[in-house]
Amino acid sequence: MNMDFKRVLPTPEEIKDMYPVDDNLHSIKVANDNSIRDIFLGNSGKLLLVIGPCSADREDAVLDYITRLRGLQEKVKDVITIVPRVYTNKPRTTGDGYKGMLHQPDPNSNSDMLKGLIAIRKMHMRVLKQTGFSCADEMLYPENHSYLSDLLSYVAVGARSVEDQFHRLVASGLNIPVGMKNPTSGDLTVMLNSIHAAMHSHTFIYRGCEVESKGNPFTHAILRGSVNKQGVSIPNYHYEDMMHLAEKYAESHLLNPALIVDVNHSNSGKKFMEQIRISKEILHSTRHSQDIRKLVKGLMIESYIEDGSQKIGGNVYGQSITDPCLGWEKTERLVLDLAELR
Repeated sequence: MNMDFKRVLPTPEEIKDMYPVDDNLHSIKVANDNSIRDIFLGNSGKLLLVIGPCSADREDAVLDYITRLRGLQEKVKDVITIVPRVYTNKPRTTGDGYKGMLHQPDPNSNSDMLKGLIAIRKMHMRVLKQTGFSCADEMLYPENHSYLSDLLSYVAVGARSVEDQFHRLVASGLNIPVGMKNPTSGDLTVMLNSIHAAMHSHTFIYRGCEVESKGNPFTHAILRGSVNKQGVSIPNYHYEDMMHLAEKYAESHLLNPALIVDVNHSNSGKKFMEQIRISKEILHSTRHSQDIRKLVKGLMIESYIEDGSQKIGGNVYGQSITDPCLGWEKTERLVLDLAELR
């Protein structure tokens, strides 16, 4: 093999023993999990907002941002449930660029996976302890989910991972909602096949053990737009797109049909300001079709303290170092507007 083995990393059990979740924090997470599951079961009509930075690049700014979300959640709690995005590992199309706090707890320093594992666990724990939010993260590396499994309330599988068998199998063993994004090609069949696979039980190898999953009834669709052969973004959040998905769901007979719409990425053409218009258009569609209203459970929004983005090494506090995000003032206004529209 053309690689060097640098060191053996602690197991998830060892990291959890070093930084344990106490009974109080566990109770808070369980309550959050139940509230989110109720949305997917149809027992709650609240809108789910999975919202936050494109990447969680520094603990202080992330905690500041999520503390602000806590106050905003109290204002809209009757109609909206917020799940903060704390994305600690980032897929890179070419392999270059910032890969997230898991790799680089300090974006300006070299990769250090041990420090990264500790840093992401401590950050998720601080968020839960100080704000009462248990958060969302992307399951980029399925074997790493166990390091955060007692802290997360939502997981997303990305557009480039959704066809991967291992991601599907691990998702089938989780007991929290898992959103499957449509692939970059936009093929909904791929996404629905992934949902189908994750909803059923499987036997497979996980972290060196033979395991049997139970199936995850809360696996669901995320529409994030697509890219055509010319590299042009093709949105799939329009009324007709959601009606088409509702029809595909009906044909598939899958449990708990559900959709989260990612209003950035190819749906916005990565024009972060478009997230405001797109979010409102989706809620407008839910008011004109009961099928769409029943299907759409929430939105995924990229938001941080400051508008836009900066390069790694930039000195703007609370501004993304990956994809551009909505700043806090626009975010607050948008969430309040969505609460009124709901």
